Amino acid sequence: MSYHALAIDGPAGAGKSTIAKLLANKLNYIYIDTGAMYRATTYKALSLEVDLEDPKEFDFLDTTEFIFKNGELYMDGVNMTSLNRSKVVADNVSLVASHIPVRNKLVALQQEIAKGNHVVMDGRDIGTVVLKNADLKVFLTATVSVRAKRRYEELKNIGRNITIEDIEEEIKKRDLYDSSREYNPLKKADDAIEIDTSDKDIYQVVDLLYKKYIKIINEGEL
Repeated sequence: MSYHALAIDGPAGAGKSTIAKLLANKLNYIYIDTGAMYRATTYKALSLEVDLEDPKEFDFLDTTEFIFKNGELYMDGVNMTSLNRSKVVADNVSLVASHIPVRNKLVALQQEIAKGNHVVMDGRDIGTVVLKNADLKVFLTATVSVRAKRRYEELKNIGRNITIEDIEEEIKKRDLYDSSREYNPLKKADDAIEIDTSDKDIYQVVDLLYKKYIKIINEGEL
């Protein structure tokens, strides 16, 4: 049996997670939030009090279990949804995600999941690194102000106290870090379609991508 994959990349707040989840539900695919894996790794590193600057300190990943259930990540049996959204995790995840051993380990795990499942996977290097042969690659963008507003609403709903101005600064800092890192930077795959979601209805984007994806799959199976 051949397995299918839809890859969605883009910066924080561009709508990746929401759109990917809705598409996964619509397609009855497994949703893989790769960003959650990096945030969970950061959370565990902070809990273990390892030196975040030292890539060699992340060998704990060899015995760490990541499982996705209903679109949510469980690390070592613990649901990471709320734990992943703390400020200290947000402040340090770009550093952790820049380490080559961390990326190599998590990319290998992400590829292994995709080998045996139909998946919708979102992140920052899915179309360029993790799923180079995905059936459809999408790169989502949006203005910083729109992305900050979306992230503000998301964080407010889980009880994190932060201003939109602080979120805008976080986003700008994360964008710069992610797009300028030497190894697997955030960038659009050459064969990805780009969609600016700033003034678009999320459900319209989902419907557009769903129809495009189904057309691709059907043509591939002729």
